[in-house]
Amino acid sequence: MKARIGIIAIMAMLLSATHVMAKDLRTVIFKVEQLCCEKCEAKVKKNIPFEKGVKKLQCDIPTKTVSVTYDAEKTNIEKLQKGFAKFKYTAEVVKEEKQADK
Repeated sequence: MKARIGIIAIMAMLLSATHVMAKDLRTVIFKVEQLCCEKCEAKVKKNIPFEKGVKKLQCDIPTKTVSVTYDAEKTNIEKLQKGFAKFKYTAEVVKEEKQADK
């Protein structure tokens, strides 16, 4: 019985420890000149989420910007830019920021 309680206590500590560790989430805003219509937006939304670490993606056609929230432990800006290059789009960094820990 004591062994079972000990195992349960250890499992609870491990679960709470992994829950506390926050991911390094960042958001980068790219200027994408090729983003000019809904078809272009669909192309971005179809391809970029498949890049490792991408958590959220938003396109804004009027400003020709794409906002990507990503896990910095799995990818980086250069890899995301290569993701755009795969379908012949150029993504220039406008701004990058680290997300606040939640």
